[in-house]
Amino acid sequence: MKKTPVFLDSLVTDMLHLRAICPFSWRVFQFRPISCEPLIIQMNKCTDEEQIFDFIERNKAILSEKQVGCAFDMLWKLQKQKTSLLKNVEYVRDHPQFLTLHNLATNKFKLMNDDTLVNVLHITQRFDIKLLSEFSSCLADQHLYFSPLMGKIADIVHRNLETTQDLSSLSVLMVNISSLISRHFQQQLVNKTELLFDTIDSSEVNVATRIARFLRNIKYCYQPLLEKCNNVFLSNVDQLDLDSISKIFRLYKFLQFNSFEFIMMAKKKLTEMIPLCNHPASFVKLFVTLGPIAGPEEKKQLKSTLLLMSEDLTGEQALAVLRAMEDMESRNSHLIKRVTSVLHKHLDSYKPLELLKITQALTFLHFQRKEFSAKLRELLLSYLKISFIPTEVSILVYAISLLPSPHLDEVGISRIEAVLPQCNLNNLSNFATSVLRWIQYDHMYLDSITGKQLKLLQKLDHYGRQRLQHSNSLDLLWEELKSVRGNTFPESLLEETIATLQHFVDEINYINVVEIASFISNTDYLSTLLLDRIASVAVQQIEKIHPFTILAIILPFSTLNYDPPQRDEFFGTCVQHLNSYLGILDPLMLVCLGFSLATLQYFPEDLLKSIFNIEFLARLDSQLEILSSSLSARVQFHLMELNRSICLECPEFQIPWFHDRFCQQYNKGIGGMSGAQQQIYKMLTEVLGGINCVKASVLTPYYHTVDFECILDKRKKPLPYGSHNIAWGQLPEMPWESNTEIVGSRLPPGAERIALEFLDSKSFCRNIPHMKGKSAMKKRHLEILGYRVIQISQFEWNSMALSTKDARMDYLRERIFGEVKS
Repeated sequence: MKKTPVFLDSLVTDMLHLRAICPFSWRVFQFRPISCEPLIIQMNKCTDEEQIFDFIERNKAILSEKQVGCAFDMLWKLQKQKTSLLKNVEYVRDHPQFLTLHNLATNKFKLMNDDTLVNVLHITQRFDIKLLSEFSSCLADQHLYFSPLMGKIADIVHRNLETTQDLSSLSVLMVNISSLISRHFQQQLVNKTELLFDTIDSSEVNVATRIARFLRNIKYCYQPLLEKCNNVFLSNVDQLDLDSISKIFRLYKFLQFNSFEFIMMAKKKLTEMIPLCNHPASFVKLFVTLGPIAGPEEKKQLKSTLLLMSEDLTGEQALAVLRAMEDMESRNSHLIKRVTSVLHKHLDSYKPLELLKITQALTFLHFQRKEFSAKLRELLLSYLKISFIPTEVSILVYAISLLPSPHLDEVGISRIEAVLPQCNLNNLSNFATSVLRWIQYDHMYLDSITGKQLKLLQKLDHYGRQRLQHSNSLDLLWEELKSVRGNTFPESLLEETIATLQHFVDEINYINVVEIASFISNTDYLSTLLLDRIASVAVQQIEKIHPFTILAIILPFSTLNYDPPQRDEFFGTCVQHLNSYLGILDPLMLVCLGFSLATLQYFPEDLLKSIFNIEFLARLDSQLEILSSSLSARVQFHLMELNRSICLECPEFQIPWFHDRFCQQYNKGIGGMSGAQQQIYKMLTEVLGGINCVKASVLTPYYHTVDFECILDKRKKPLPYGSHNIAWGQLPEMPWESNTEIVGSRLPPGAERIALEFLDSKSFCRNIPHMKGKSAMKKRHLEILGYRVIQISQFEWNSMALSTKDARMDYLRERIFGEVKS
């Protein structure tokens, strides 16, 4: 039977305690034998393990720490000479004198330097890696993740990774050393874990959880491993308690990993716990875990129970509840007041990051209370005055920028300027977002922008460019960029970021292609060089790319309306890679994928028919029930857009239109005109000869909304609508029976129906006036419906060439009556 000596916990605890109270070296005060050489010489003459063990038995009372280390060295040297290493390792490990040697190491550890101690552990783990994992956990328990000893443990793991077979112990080590290791070593550990995963029992929930924790720690959503972990959780869901489910949900949320099946099974189990959790600590954990996925009845029950407990909440619990309410999009004013009263009571005890979370949640929940905001601002500013850590300063400044009055005084500005040279790209991005919000507030409410704000933006730009220009590899650059949302970068800094990514374009491969594609999707910045590389990597290395990440790869092409040179091969390869997974693909992902491809005029029949069938739509309905209202509405809207696109562009698929009721409900929320639209509307009435010759906010068949519509007869004369003009802001009546006849069939012979669309900056790529995917799709659809489409770009309308009313009137006449500009 395997014997595992258990000396490490006491060893490390004692060692850390002594080093904490005696930072100087105690070794100089220890009595040592005048010479230990004779005993070491004797050991070096031993030719097998039995001789070593006999030596230990005879001399255990007088062995020094150096001789103990030498004994371990000798045992391992002898093992390396054996032909049957595994058999001899088991023999040594199970020998009674090996336990004696461990006990000696325990007694002598105070005299060992770090190198000797780690060397002993290094050799010991060759006999049993579990010991090394226990030692690393002892360090982790003391929060010594960055200690030199943890670094040496990481080195031992690295050197012995190839021969390691115990995934349970390895997973412990992976979590504990994750803060210290390089990206390359991270990938090696991921690869090793994949190889060993099938060796563990399907009931090993703890191992699967540790692997997910490791991926969370290194910020790597690696789908193949997460799916394996998820299968373990699904197989053991009946054994999972509230703590376990809560941990898994937190890991999945951070990694943005979705498992509809696990959510539904966990939801059922958690719902059964509602009447059983009668203590604030357990009930808060249940509220936080179940709340965001609960149905209406369960949410009502959770909120009513929490109201009864609200006065007993601790500060930590109140914060957890507030963040859960943010996830639930729950604006229950009574509960918010109760929770914020607890927060107010404990506000002085929160750390900067917690204050940011409070500020973000209350901003999202539209909570406004002057007394609370004033105290929150005062606390944030007091922290800012004494903070010198760049990340903390950026957190504090960002939180202040969310408050009703986002101003910073001279001290705050000087604090930002002091840390700028040490800031990473994420910090700089947060600062830039905060300053821009500050400028926007001043411009809106004070009608002024100070030179200090602009000067600070220039400094942010300078340090950001400097940081980017000093990047010497894509891996190192990505360590900073992967936490940054591309849409938060100032224009000049984004341009430099894209230029830097282009410099490393050849380093984009199957490992990082998904992350790079996701970043570009968020920037709205069209770089054909980067997109062509992404398409090339996908085509050449598709077998190494997980099918569930295909959506992220296609999304920038869809968003930015770009076809790579090998368009059909690229889309075909991606879709083919997905075909065998259509039945198990997450419903939300499949809808978004279908819509993205439709935006690009790519309609794979098998994929689309797997969406538009009763079984899939039932699964989708079940999933929509557990989503927040905003996300649910967004997915439903994508499904409608996809349904509309297929009906208009692929009628041969014979997929019916079934979104009339949804669209009627959605269009009740149409808002008012922008300033530019009001100008255009007024001028159109003059150009076309009266208010009865133009309609505003017209609904077409399949519920596209056209900004303005007019009809010209065959002589290019405007036709009046009579008394059927529609006021903006009201739900328009359908001009024709929905999805029955083509638009042109109701017009007089030779007449044409014209749609005029005003396109603001959101309709174009961020760097060039290239129309994005959704605007291009709408133009196609309107043309199919029989419209001549005139798109008026914001850039044209606000240009110097159209700076006068007469110029704008001439422009509209030319676009409507003259030769249409492309």
